[in-house]
Order: sequence, then structure tokens, then C-alpha cells
Amino acid sequence: MDFTNLDRRGLLRGIGFAGGTAAFAAWMPAWAQPVSQGLAAPLPTVSGTDITLRIAHHTVVIDGRRSAAIGVNGTVPAPLIRLREGQMVRLNVINDLDKDSSIHWHGLLVPPQMDGVPGVSFPGIKPRSSYLYEFPIRQNGTYWYHSHSGFQEQLGHYGPIVIDPAGTDPVQFDREHVIVLSDHSPISPEAIFRRMKVDAGHFNYQRQTLAGLLAGRDQRLKDRLDWGAMRMDPTDISDTTGAAYTYLVNGHGPKDNWTALFSPGQRVRLRFVNASAMTTFNVRIPGLRFTIVQADGQNVMPVEIDEFQIGVAETYDAIVTPTEDKAFTLVGEAIDRSGMARATLAPRAGMTAPVPPLRPRPIATMKDMGMDMSGMQGMEGMDMSAGMGSTRGVDPTAEQNASGKLATGVAAAVASQTGMAGMDHSNMQGMPGDSGTKQGMDHSAMGHGAMAGDQSMTGMDMGSMNMRDFSKAPQVKRGPGVQTISPMPMDRTGDPGQGLEDVGHKVLVYKDLMALDRNPDVRAPSRSIDIHLTGNMERFMWSFDGEKMSDVHEPIPFIEGERVRVNLINDTMMGHPIHIHGHFFELVTGHGDHAPRKHTVIVQPGGKVTWDFTADAVGDWAFHCHLLYHMEAGMMRIVSVRPKGEAQ
Repeated sequence: MDFTNLDRRGLLRGIGFAGGTAAFAAWMPAWAQPVSQGLAAPLPTVSGTDITLRIAHHTVVIDGRRSAAIGVNGTVPAPLIRLREGQMVRLNVINDLDKDSSIHWHGLLVPPQMDGVPGVSFPGIKPRSSYLYEFPIRQNGTYWYHSHSGFQEQLGHYGPIVIDPAGTDPVQFDREHVIVLSDHSPISPEAIFRRMKVDAGHFNYQRQTLAGLLAGRDQRLKDRLDWGAMRMDPTDISDTTGAAYTYLVNGHGPKDNWTALFSPGQRVRLRFVNASAMTTFNVRIPGLRFTIVQADGQNVMPVEIDEFQIGVAETYDAIVTPTEDKAFTLVGEAIDRSGMARATLAPRAGMTAPVPPLRPRPIATMKDMGMDMSGMQGMEGMDMSAGMGSTRGVDPTAEQNASGKLATGVAAAVASQTGMAGMDHSNMQGMPGDSGTKQGMDHSAMGHGAMAGDQSMTGMDMGSMNMRDFSKAPQVKRGPGVQTISPMPMDRTGDPGQGLEDVGHKVLVYKDLMALDRNPDVRAPSRSIDIHLTGNMERFMWSFDGEKMSDVHEPIPFIEGERVRVNLINDTMMGHPIHIHGHFFELVTGHGDHAPRKHTVIVQPGGKVTWDFTADAVGDWAFHCHLLYHMEAGMMRIVSVRPKGEAQ
């Protein structure tokens, strides 16, 4: 058994009570503990035209431990809502809490007053009152619903939605299971948020250590000193980790051994929903391959893979075909490898399969800082310190021009290797597909997979790098909430996600996804906008374009029917799942009129994502990071779609 990922407090308590192996085992990670006989019960389900949902305080038992929660109809997750494309549905939601509540139908195309975001599209549901949601079902696929009030989603107020197609389903299967991944903590969400505001790394128990340095693990001494000088922690992959969370499958912890049944040879459809508050999961079933057939409820060309990363609020449908009469372990590993959600796929309840150990946690790289130079040669010994200021002690109002020297130096190094010497690269404008507001080269074609200690970076002095050049993001408001500006943000939709670069098997990337049918709108965009994802990771401050939601009084405006290209640029060293309400968008990944359609997309650290969308839903809509505490801290805006012909 690998004990290297025990949280330190659990380890000390286990040793303190050590009266034998049983006492110590009580403090082992949940996924490593002995399992129960397995739960094969399906999720509670509601369906029909008239549905009643009651929100109330609830108590859950996770891996044998009781915890406070908020449930719907007495369950966590909330009941599976099963609907059919083309029907009308009336959902009477009763709030039995002593505070306001709400339900947002994530990914469903509904009128704005039915979208369920208090203060944006409706006033919320008052305590001891009800609200009637009524709308037509205009789509099919796998979706979910959750509270948009405070931290209620973290407490268990979430559930899955499956909408069957009006006609023949293009995906053929013999059996299906809905897999709701989530995170739960005995610590109140208010306390979690408060602790991170005081110390953003409060729950990070996997920082680099002196012992690790002496053993040759993780970064070298010089790299650690350089990153320290920039006040950046390369192990800051997740804000809230397994130190606070138990990771769940359908409301059950790893020890509960929730089990999905199959008969050998069956095509089994697994409908994955990431309903967590803060956790990106890496999902795999050792010994089985997935065929991805749907993303965010939209059918895609089948893609065969071994593993996929699912961001908060994303959904994926996958087909597996187990042919052997044996059990398989379903693993939902937290992106920072601090724990895992675990379940079993088996012919019979009570069966188990080996649980793989947690893999080494990722270390952030130069690419995650928006500095991908992994494919450059001839950089050894290059001193990057000249003219480049650290983020330490930066005057937020002072002009920072040093990164122009950085770009010039980088371009010169490239030119010396490619025969482009003599060209002035220091003032190149954005390439096609960008808005033209960003200066500097897009180095996305210069290689991928830069790792800590990458030999192509040997000898570079990064300790005083300027990571706050506002000339690259002129619309970003300067202030203490903007710690960094990515110098060279690149398209990372071809990357598998942090920590999955070298796993030795096929991992899904966004560029693998192609829509099964032609996109409904294939017009070229009439305009393009940039939106920067900004933050100060040391102070747990999060925003768009340097402004948090409470400080912005004007929405992002669109005109009904217009086609717009949106460039999301991540100026932080953490991935963000970005969600727009009321619309789908098409990812610009080179698939033309079969671009994948989604409602949520992970923007990788230091990277950018481009999508086109048609503003076809008049009204005000929420637009936000779906990491719950990031949204609460301010990473949210309102998108307003105005009727065509309305005065500007």
C-alpha cells in the first residue's frame, strides 16, 4: 500500500491511536480502506409532465460517517430527472430551507426567467415558498441541475438530468448508468472559503519539501528558488483538495463501493456528470476502453480513449463493452492526486477489483505560466533576467514594458534556429482567430509538454521574469487582483490536461471531438472579443478582465442573432471551467462545420480557448467560472442579449 498521499493530520491521528493495524487503517485514505459489499441501487428517478422537487436540510452517511447536507426529495444527489425531447415540463420547486434557494437547469435551453439564477433572471425562491418552472424540452442528452444560491451546491444540492431523443437515438446500448461525480466535506463551505481567503494554500498538503529536493523529486533547487522569487507555487493545482474532501460517486464514498452492474458482452452507456464544487476529475477504468459518444449533451463522432479529464459542470457519455465475467474499478482521480472517487463496474453486487494507487501529483510548468518555449532549441544558458520584473512588490499602477524585451529575446533565439534572423518579432500582431489586441507570437506550434526541469530551459534565469505586462491585455483593469498576465498564451485544446501528458495511454483532448451532425449555424463571426481570466492566487481573488462581479455594473452586450468569436485567455496558473447560460458554443478546433458544441469548457493554465456562438436567446444570462468558490469570489459576469433592432 502506498501511504505517501495520506494527509498529515490523518496520519498523525492514526499513529496517535495506533493500537494495532485496525486503528491505523481507520485513518487510511477512504479509497484505500476496506470496502462494503457494494451498492447496486439505481438513482431515485422522477419523470413526467408534472414534477415536484422539495429542497430541505438532509443528513448523508458517507463511508460510514454522518454529515450535514442539503438534499432534494430526501436524497443526495437529487433525483435523476428523466424527460423526453419535445415535451413540456412543469417543475414545482418547494423550498423548505430557512434561506433563499434556487435551481439552475445546467445546459438546458430555457427562457431566461426559468434559468434559475437569483438576481439575474429571477428573484430566487424564498424560504417556505415555492416556484413553478415551466418550459419546453428542446434538446436531448445528459445534463444536470443545481442550486445557484450561495454555497448550497457544495452541500449536496445537485442532481442529473437525462433527456431521451424524440426519435431514434444514434447511440445504441444495452444498459446505462448515470455516474455523478462530486466532492463533499464535513467542513462548512463558509469555513472553507474563509480559510482560503486567509491562506489560499490552506488545503495544499502536497507542497514540495526539503526531503523531496534531497531525493531528487520535483523541481531542482534553482527552479524552486526562481518560482519562489515570483511568489508562485507549482503545486497549486487545486484550491480545495482531498485534505477537505471525500470524492463521491452518486453520493457514495470510495469505501461504500457503489456498483454498476453489467452482463458480459453488453454495450454499457455511462453518463458522466461532474457535479463537484471545485474538483476536476481524471476518469478511467483500468482494463476497459471508453468510446466517447456525447459531450455536454451533444452527440459527437465516436472517439476511442483510455482516460478523459472532466471539468466541473461538464458531462461526457461513454460506451464500454466488458466481455469478461469480472469486476472493474471506475476511478475518478482528483486532478491534484489528493484523492479519488471510486466505484465498481461488475456482473454482480459485492464484487471488487484492485484499486490503482494515486499517481504522482502534477507540477506546474512554464507552459502553465503562459510561457511555452518547450520546442525552442539553443536556449541553454540564456539569461532571461534582463529587464524583467518580479511579481513581488509590483506597483499595480506602474507600466510594465519589460516583457517586450523578453519577446524580442525569444524571437531572436527562434530566428537563430529557423533562418528567420533579421525579422523583427517584437511587435507582431495577433494571428488570425485572435482579436488583434494581443501583441507577441503564438508559440503553440513550437512544442508541447514542457515539464519542470525541462532541459530546453536549462540555465534560464526566470527568477525575475515580468509576468505583469498589461500591454498584452489592455482591457484588464490593473490592481492587486491581477497577479499575472500570460506572456504567450497558447491554444491548449490539444493538451490532455495537467498531469496527463505522459500517462502512456490515449487521453481525450478537445481537438478529438467532432459534432456528429453539421452545426446549426455555420456563419463566420462578425466580430471578436477577448475575455481574460484573471486572479491573484496568493490572495484568492478571481475575476474577468481584472474586475470581480460586484464591481461591474454593465453586462457584456450582444445583439440577437449575431455571430461572435470569443477568445478566453487564462492569465492564471490554474484551469478554469467556463460556462455560459442559455447558449451552446462551437469550439474552434479545426473541424469547420462539425465543431464540437459545448456549454462549458476548461481553459487550461496559461492557455486560451476560442469559441464561436450565436446570440440567439434574448435576455440576461450568467457567464462564470464553475469553480464554486471562484465564482463566489467574483469570477462571474452577466451577458445581455438585446433584441435585434433595439437602440444601442
